[in-house]
Amino acid sequence: MEIKDTIGIDISKLTFDVRIHSNQMANVFENSYKGFKKLEQWAYKNSTFPKDNILFIFEHTGLYSHALSVFLAERNIPFAMVPGMEIKRSLGIARGKNDRVDAARIALYGYRLRDEVHPSKLPEKDITVLKRLLSLRERLVKQNVAHKVSLKEQNRVLSKSENKTLFETQEKVMAYLSKQIKSVEKEMADIIGKNQRLGQLYSLATSIKGVGPQTAMFIIVHANGFTKFKNARKFASYCGIAPFPNSSGTSIRGRAKVSHLSNKKIKSLLDLCAKVAIRHSPEMKRYYDRRIAEGKNKRSTINIIRNKILSRIFAVAQRGTPYVDFMKYAA
Repeated sequence: MEIKDTIGIDISKLTFDVRIHSNQMANVFENSYKGFKKLEQWAYKNSTFPKDNILFIFEHTGLYSHALSVFLAERNIPFAMVPGMEIKRSLGIARGKNDRVDAARIALYGYRLRDEVHPSKLPEKDITVLKRLLSLRERLVKQNVAHKVSLKEQNRVLSKSENKTLFETQEKVMAYLSKQIKSVEKEMADIIGKNQRLGQLYSLATSIKGVGPQTAMFIIVHANGFTKFKNARKFASYCGIAPFPNSSGTSIRGRAKVSHLSNKKIKSLLDLCAKVAIRHSPEMKRYYDRRIAEGKNKRSTINIIRNKILSRIFAVAQRGTPYVDFMKYAA
């Protein structure tokens, strides 16, 4: 697709501002199916280029941008969803904030990078549902943990007989949250079980020692079934475990560091995977012990193991066969 014109869209809860880059025409539409149809008609009528050369571009804003992305995908209309930070940083210093101006900036961003921006493809329905369920489970777990911590402290300093309602209410809430967590996990397991491709990817990922159900599902969902990222190194950069050089000229010679711009949830899950692997995988334990004995940094060693595990996940997914631990067959 040759992009000759871009249409920037700044989305909010109820409306979205639109700017056509080629002639700077602007409009505002309702963030609804009715508004999407009006946007399509208005944009193609007022752009100076054919529809095959027009790209709609907007920030990825979760629920607010989801309906528009579905509408465009169903009609095979080229669009790109881009992280807001990427757009903001690409345009340099900007003073103030205004939805109409932001739409113009998004259109300009798309036009400047028209040779590099690729149209977005929505993940399959099951992956989208899994992503929402994983997010819901995470919120439920956080709430449950918060109640457990609070109740533990209250048990330490308060009398149960004098605060019966306080304790009973929290215990009931915790029991309910635990029940809902199990319900969400069952729903996710059902989705994995019914989808042959996702089920196979899940089985392959969990065949690696240290990789549990939640980690496998998070990686499958955020890697869009291993189609969004070309290799493990790209995904390692996304989740913040790929070290980058830290040097400049002859004066700065710092050690390589990982970036703070990352998906910290997956990073923390891979950290747990690495620690489990060190305890239960003879190969990883031997590697870890050898590095520590040589005086290497513990955190950098764990990060190497995180990358090893991630590389294995991508390898088994691309190969289509489970991981085989050859060390247990060694003499």
